[in-house]
Amino acid sequence: MQRDDSAGSGVNTWRRRILQGVGAAAGVAGLSPARLFAAETDPGALRGTEFDLQIGATPVNFSGAQRIATAVNGRVPAPTLYWREGDTVTLRVTNRLPDTSSIHWHGILLPAEMDGVPGISFSGIRPGETFVYRFEVKQSGTYWYHSHSGFQEQTGLYGPIVITPKGGERVPTDRDYVVMLSDWTDSDPERVFANLKKMSDFFANNQPTFGEFFSDIRSMGLGPAVDKRKMWNSMRMMPTDFSDVTASRNVSGGLHFLINGMPAAKNWTGLFRPGEKVRLRFINGAATTIFDVRIPGLKMTVVSADGQDVEPVPVDEFRISVAETYDVIVEPQEDKAYTIFAQSIGRSGFVRATLAPRAGMQAPVPEVDPAGWLTMTDMMGAMSMAGMPGMAGMKGMDQGKSQGAGSMQGIDHSKMEGMNMQGMDHSKMGDMQSGSKQEMPMGGGTQNSGQAPKVTHARTEYGPGVDMHVDMPRTNLDDPGINLRDNGRRVLTYADLRTIGGPIDPREPTREIELHLTGNMNRFMWSFDGQKFSEATPIHFRAGERLRIVLVNDTMMTHPIHLHGMWSELESPDGQFQVRKHTINVQPAQRVTYRVTADAPGHWAYHCHLLYHMEAGMFREVVVS
Repeated sequence: MQRDDSAGSGVNTWRRRILQGVGAAAGVAGLSPARLFAAETDPGALRGTEFDLQIGATPVNFSGAQRIATAVNGRVPAPTLYWREGDTVTLRVTNRLPDTSSIHWHGILLPAEMDGVPGISFSGIRPGETFVYRFEVKQSGTYWYHSHSGFQEQTGLYGPIVITPKGGERVPTDRDYVVMLSDWTDSDPERVFANLKKMSDFFANNQPTFGEFFSDIRSMGLGPAVDKRKMWNSMRMMPTDFSDVTASRNVSGGLHFLINGMPAAKNWTGLFRPGEKVRLRFINGAATTIFDVRIPGLKMTVVSADGQDVEPVPVDEFRISVAETYDVIVEPQEDKAYTIFAQSIGRSGFVRATLAPRAGMQAPVPEVDPAGWLTMTDMMGAMSMAGMPGMAGMKGMDQGKSQGAGSMQGIDHSKMEGMNMQGMDHSKMGDMQSGSKQEMPMGGGTQNSGQAPKVTHARTEYGPGVDMHVDMPRTNLDDPGINLRDNGRRVLTYADLRTIGGPIDPREPTREIELHLTGNMNRFMWSFDGQKFSEATPIHFRAGERLRIVLVNDTMMTHPIHLHGMWSELESPDGQFQVRKHTINVQPAQRVTYRVTADAPGHWAYHCHLLYHMEAGMFREVVVS
């Protein structure tokens, strides 16, 4: 992560140079194409306590055109690393690139100097040098590793980690597979980023159409159909803006989705015998894509989230945000194939794999679900409709369960013209705007009040980098999110997850830090509290303290937020321990809280794991001392 958050500055340019020069000579030099995961087992997996990893350029072909990837030991994804809980591992990482590189061990508890974030915990691995990572493995479960240098993660530098627990798996299985989801672009990620900065909807392939307009006229009438679009146009926002980069085949830089390094046409296959119990370790190693996953015909039982065992939850489908991991158990009884189907949150595309008794078998592949529009819930959270001018008594406002999906169909949007999206009328905020509000003592709180929480906006949130504020965010965890609501399937939510064993620290928080996820979607500016990384000072945790982090999403996009070095223990809306995670997915207009024990001295990264949001400035440094 660089202090200069502008497009193209400070990020690695090795891929462009290789594409222009070395790539043309790769075949002559005898550089072999990246090896992909085998069907039943991964012969390239590495096990033990001593590992030698080489970061280098490797030709790949995911789209029908040869490109250059950033690989580890010639592989994309990088080799699966198998560790054992309690061991001390040594990883010698050599950089064969012409620019500085790094590896971050995502979700792993370790000393700060081993975390692998250039500019935060170490200086990076310079060309030709070897950095030795050494640390004790203090946990078990499914994790992953990736570069934290420029856009190398988007160009292929990511791989799985599987850690065997000391006492064996809580739920033993007959088969065990890693299912790593990712996205790939044939374009230079720097160019992708520059295009987003010039036009944030550059890759939008699901914009409202004339056909939909006429369909709305038939169902709603001319006036409401026009008003519906007029509202969005006046806000300069797109109701289908779910992802920054999509699977746009007709736009340079569009994404290709992969499972274990294979596109849908290659059809990665995991074998089973009918009646066996199969563990699937899902990892979202994408740079920018949130996936919705299901296996038609098979019930999945979620048994682990972010490497931590949870009480089993049977589901038909789950959303896995960028950087999250979920372990699920399936028990196919029939002698037939099943499709593992993962579609993007914006429904721009999908990738599939197969579970089958024999190699070569396939199952029907579902159609991609239609995409809806963002709702009033995604825009304003828990704000009372009756309390807003012109909105009392509106028909069609189905709030769903627990502040769920508020439909925008059938609303008279003409009455919303006076609505101020720059804070929904902050004229009464007075002194709130005069200073920052990050830290506050516990005691007055909203955790157990049973009312919509009040939020405090820092003065830094009022400027060109912020185009929207939410004054009354929703706090519910039982909403599956946009494009998953009321789809007829049993969809996993955070409200379903409960980590076995409870919290790691029984103490109540003594301090609270509130941060707002902010941005200007039209300008592709992203930040915490309206300040991008280059403008912000570090956040300080006192060593040993138990504190509460409050995140309020003031944007209409979903943000997976990752705190390095320490667990994030998500709370229920009434302040009770819910689930332990390393990445918290925050939905639009949502407020979430989680407890952190500051037991890891040093400097740590804290950021949105959507790579282009992080590079645009949604990143902070946390100092524990």
